[in-house]
Amino acid sequence: MKVNLMASGDALLSRAPGACAWLRPEGDVGPAGALLRSPGTAGDWQHNRLLAALPRAHRLRWAVPAETVYLRSGQMLHEAGNALQWAYFPISVLVSLSMQDRSGESIEVAAVGREGVVGLPMMDGQRTRSRAVVQVAGRAIRMPAATLADEFAREPAVRELLLAYSQALFSEVMQTALCSRHHSLEQQLARLILLRLDRQPGDGLSMTQEAMAGMLGVRRESVTGAAARLQQAGLIRYARGHIQVLARHGLEERACDCCAIIRREFERLQPPRP
Repeated sequence: MKVNLMASGDALLSRAPGACAWLRPEGDVGPAGALLRSPGTAGDWQHNRLLAALPRAHRLRWAVPAETVYLRSGQMLHEAGNALQWAYFPISVLVSLSMQDRSGESIEVAAVGREGVVGLPMMDGQRTRSRAVVQVAGRAIRMPAATLADEFAREPAVRELLLAYSQALFSEVMQTALCSRHHSLEQQLARLILLRLDRQPGDGLSMTQEAMAGMLGVRRESVTGAAARLQQAGLIRYARGHIQVLARHGLEERACDCCAIIRREFERLQPPRP
């Protein structure tokens, strides 16, 4: 499916009035809820912090190989050690990056939302050591990883933007490792909730206790207790896999300093929010 460029302005992607909102792409065969794609809208590009910071000429050029896709919850975007085929710039989707040991046990090391990109191709010869799984379904703009690698090698503006994001993401990985070692599970859960709220629309999250336990590398029963304490304090409401934040300021106070440190590092290294 080709993407139509508008003749003027920053309207990078267009859709004819009355056109089907989502179309199944050729070659993407799978069960109900499989990856879908659409021509998208110009506004999609403004909802991702990296894409919004690109110079206009780059956005116009990137619109040709790029497409808007809908990603389902639980969808694997890339597995550790595999060659990257696509780079994804989240719009409303939230993606979990995790590491796995030989026994199959895994722990989340970072999450990527509308502030970043999944599948940085300049790392390790277009391969990655982490696995990326969609945690919250939503939209993303994707482009071939090889195309983004070429842009990274050729364009200083792109290289500067992606290297700054890579440094911020690496800082989050290191801070998360420190947090999991030295801070209480309740503090870690508060951090996890707050950072996810920063990276997706709305003030609620869809996460099961099993998923949270996997992200934090603990037993489900431990997460149940920590979530119950936050709920008893009137900070969150948790029911049927949905977390509603009732008192964000109180949750900020309950979290450890890691949450604020990670935020400051992203704000320091990344361009201003659109």
